[in-house]
Amino acid sequence: QVQLVESGGGLVQPGGSLRLSCVVSGTTLDYRAIGWFRQAPGKEREGVSCTDTSDDKEYYTESVKGRFTLTIDHAKNTVYLQMNNLKPEDTAVYYCATDRIRAKCRYAFSNPRPKDKLEELMRDWGKGTLVTVSP
Repeated sequence: QVQLVESGGGLVQPGGSLRLSCVVSGTTLDYRAIGWFRQAPGKEREGVSCTDTSDDKEYYTESVKGRFTLTIDHAKNTVYLQMNNLKPEDTAVYYCATDRIRAKCRYAFSNPRPKDKLEELMRDWGKGTLVTVSP
């Protein structure tokens, strides 16, 4: 059974940085779709960043390009999200998710965005970690 455990969230001032971690067990990170998603209060879950680990193709939502970076440590089976220059609108619960169907990343970040609920699109999810950006 695939399990994902996120950590690293917290309270940070605008302009600050955080690094989120997602430790994955029950599968390797080879040949999978894995990414970060977030849900702000009262809003639908949205994709933040996702990668197909078979070809290292990365996807980012427009609002985080140049500020957020997804990396993978295969030896630790861990996925990271480095978040720099954080803004109040980045406040959300951040979730790590994975699926054995690698094309899920490309589909989730296609333009226009699909109408599928992300919670149903990606198979396995962590419980999330809260990021609050506030003065």
